[in-house]
Amino acid sequence: MEMLPLTELEAGQTAEIAQLVGRPDDIHRLEELGLRPGALIEMVQPGIPCIIRLAGAKLCFRESDVFSVLVRIGVTV
Repeated sequence: MEMLPLTELEAGQTAEIAQLVGRPDDIHRLEELGLRPGALIEMVQPGIPCIIRLAGAKLCFRESDVFSVLVRIGVTV
């Protein structure tokens, strides 16, 4: 399956976190929020900022040059 940036998802689309890319401190912060490889997410609102649903909680991300979240689409949340 192809990996895409989180920002490529459309509203309602589901995906699996494939990889977190960035500085170790930023990656650790994302992992503390539950964004780990294998976690299933749903895009609630694409764009900047984007809002995703992760394990029933909504998380908001603004554009960042510090890290990126790569996902695999076509999974069911």
